[in-house]
Parts: sequence; structure tokens; C-alpha cells
Amino acid sequence: MSDMIETAPVSVTARAAKQIAKIVAAEGSPKMLRLSVSGGGCSGFQYHFDLEDKAADDDLVIERDGIKVLVDSMSLEFLDGAELDYVDELIGAAFKVNNPNAKSSCGCGTSFSV
Repeated sequence: MSDMIETAPVSVTARAAKQIAKIVAAEGSPKMLRLSVSGGGCSGFQYHFDLEDKAADDDLVIERDGIKVLVDSMSLEFLDGAELDYVDELIGAAFKVNNPNAKSSCGCGTSFSV
């Protein structure tokens, strides 16, 4: 028996879960938030947020406080160890990815380089 605690490759904060729940409730149908990474943006890669009806076979499904976040296997390579948060700051409110794999990111936090 191991004393190690297995953690999900991507975590979701309580603040992010609460905001996702609000967005899903406004949609009026069961939805899940997809967090993905694609090439582009001012730093090389960028984060995308979309609502989905169902998970794909290769998706990591993260559950927190009644919501689900999907991450596809290709994006997971760039997001391993990352945390999805929701921040409400003077410059605006937005989802924020705290990504230990990002060597640098742009000022707005939506793109990064590895």
C-alpha cells in the first residue's frame, strides 16, 4: 500500500468551478468546459475555452464541485501540472491557467511559450 496521493494532471480551483457552474447554468443544458492548447498567439501557444456536450474518448475529465472540465490528450502534454483558476481583477475577470510548463507568457495571459 502506497502513501503517495495521486493527483490529477490538471487541477481546477473552487473559484473556477463556481464560475463554470454559472456559465453552464446559463446555457440551460448540461455542458462541460473544454480547456485546450493550440499553436498561435503572441507567445507561440494559446489557451482556448469552449463548452462541449460530451467528452471524446481521449479526454481527461476533471470533476470538481459538480462541474466537469475536459482536456484532450494533445493539450495535456502542455498542461501537465497546470491549475485552472478564475480571477476577478481590476483589469477584468477571466479564467487563468497557472501552467508550470510555460517558460514565458504574454501580458494578457492567454498565450505562452514552452
